[in-house]
Amino acid sequence: MTNWPDQAQAVARQVRRRVLEHTIHHNGGYLSQACSSAEILATLYTKVMVLGSSQAPLLPPPFSGVPGPKNPHSFTGAAYNGPQARHLDRFVMSPVHYAVALYATLVAVGRLAPEGFALFNQDGSTVEMIGAEHSPGHEVTAGSLGQGLSQAAGIALARRLRGDTGRVWVFMSDGEFQSGQTWEAIQALAHYRLDNMGIYVDVNGQQCDGRMAEVMNVEPLQSRLEAFGARAFQVNGHEVAALAAPADLSPDGRPLVVLAYTNPCQGVGLLEERRPKLHYVRFSSEEERDRYRLFLSQMPAE
Repeated sequence: MTNWPDQAQAVARQVRRRVLEHTIHHNGGYLSQACSSAEILATLYTKVMVLGSSQAPLLPPPFSGVPGPKNPHSFTGAAYNGPQARHLDRFVMSPVHYAVALYATLVAVGRLAPEGFALFNQDGSTVEMIGAEHSPGHEVTAGSLGQGLSQAAGIALARRLRGDTGRVWVFMSDGEFQSGQTWEAIQALAHYRLDNMGIYVDVNGQQCDGRMAEVMNVEPLQSRLEAFGARAFQVNGHEVAALAAPADLSPDGRPLVVLAYTNPCQGVGLLEERRPKLHYVRFSSEEERDRYRLFLSQMPAE
């Protein structure tokens, strides 16, 4: 039987391959985010999170309208992460432009059909480019960067008050630490001693305008988080065992933050030519697109 590190690494390879294929087909995509986050998401889904079987259809239903008292047909994408039982974990995706990487992960772990992934960004589809509460794997609409953590903190506090034993896991990008709301949320998590909260951060050092260190530096993240009362660890974001290790520690009253330092070109070396502008890939010519097609054809098939 395949052990979980091998499974996680296989999932990560599938995520990169699927998102690269998607980017080539559509002449655009959030490819660097998939390259940097693949092992993080794979580790969360194959090892860290305690989830039940998906309660959602492999082929996502169409959008049924926004939630509200007059719309009994609305739904969220949380069901792809299993039932919301008191002993099971919950997941919140904060940087929702990473949605394509999350969808690819759901396909790789059998929670979403490849045909469902193919509905990406089509009119009326819930498989949105910028994930919303109805998108597969998403529980809330994080909207602007920095909002997801605050919502997850409220969920974690409510779960503790209710006596739930399941934890709340959040995936974040390092750019969200340029937002004051993020630091307010960390402060609240520490104040309420919400050690049922775990946060994984893709620290890839990039944002839409280039290198974060040049746009608005957020380092040193670990010491800043610790000063706010968090329990923070720095790990190599492409080593699955290192990613999983902090989640195995016994809770100690502090929110857990795993700072996963990653390479936004990991696994797709052609992206190096585009540095420092890696936020969204749109090919400048058919010749460039052909080079990516050739690269894809040479990637090992799973």
